[in-house]
Amino acid sequence: MSSLNALMIAIEMATRKRDEARQALRERQHAHDTARSQMDQLDNYAREMQLRWGASEGAAMKPEVMFHHGQFMDRLQHAINLQTKVMADQAIRLEAAQKALMATELRLSSLNKVVETRRRDIALAQMRREQKQTDERAALQFIGRTFGLQFQEV
Repeated sequence: MSSLNALMIAIEMATRKRDEARQALRERQHAHDTARSQMDQLDNYAREMQLRWGASEGAAMKPEVMFHHGQFMDRLQHAINLQTKVMADQAIRLEAAQKALMATELRLSSLNKVVETRRRDIALAQMRREQKQTDERAALQFIGRTFGLQFQEV
């Protein structure tokens, strides 16, 4: 029975770890979603800027304005490239958190199956003990009736 208690403690710890892994996954998912949102904002802004500047293509622009626009677009593209790397990193972290959650759920499931098997074994052993006691009582009663002997139950 103490092994069953030890297993119950292990299940409690595994449940806590699973809950922590779920929370970590939620946090990673939120970080991934935030990075995706930031990337979408950068992409939309870059498209908007291209449309805005593309519409004024025929207009005469000062070279300084064109130079600054080119620099701005280069910086915006650099920010998009950095955000792409952030998203890739977040995707790796998200996948790791998913794998960690699956591992903790598998461990918890395994422990629950072991406990279920132990309980079934304990119940079967108890049933066999009770059956043995019943058989012994029946044998004593049979002997007593057959030979007229009296036995005291202990």
